[in-house]
Amino acid sequence: METRKEIASLLLQSNAIKLEPAKPFTWASGWKSPIYCDNRKTLSYPAVRNYIRDSFIKKINDLYPQAELIAGVATGAIAHGVLVADKMKLPFVYVRSEAKSHGLTNIIEGVTEPHQKVVVIEDLVSTGGSSIKAVNALRDAGCSVLGLIAIFSYGFPQADRNFNEAECRIDTLSDYNSLIELAAENGFINDSQAAILGKWRLDPENWMK
Repeated sequence: METRKEIASLLLQSNAIKLEPAKPFTWASGWKSPIYCDNRKTLSYPAVRNYIRDSFIKKINDLYPQAELIAGVATGAIAHGVLVADKMKLPFVYVRSEAKSHGLTNIIEGVTEPHQKVVVIEDLVSTGGSSIKAVNALRDAGCSVLGLIAIFSYGFPQADRNFNEAECRIDTLSDYNSLIELAAENGFINDSQAAILGKWRLDPENWMK
């Protein structure tokens, strides 16, 4: 829990996560949200990105000591995946959201080997759709996906269902509950705002309808 709250604190301090219950954001999906997450901002702060990198490595060593390859999900997790692979001295690939329409038409950039044991690095999980797509692309290439680790997850039930159906384990460095607890404890939000954030998570698609 301490690591989860420390990551949450770093995400808030670096403005990777913004909480605006009174001025909701509009996601690409059209959902209205009191929270917005862009973990690429953490890359601008060496101490933050290194803490996230080392937290990924600890999680991988604890869960998947047999890992042979690190794969980042494009585009948000490419840099974090490279940082992890470099320190672990493991090869790295990244998975595009779509196959290229020209050249070699790759969806996976880099070199994979049949049956290679892969850990997938993700920056953010909402519904899990793009993450599962990356997992399936690696499986189609003959890799053995050990699991996926993300910096942050909103903890939507839909994501849990998607990962269960894909038979892929998901772990995170931090999560929505840890973030809201930390934000309330440290004065980032008041009780009223915390209540709004809690209500949103129950039904984000219809929150403002």
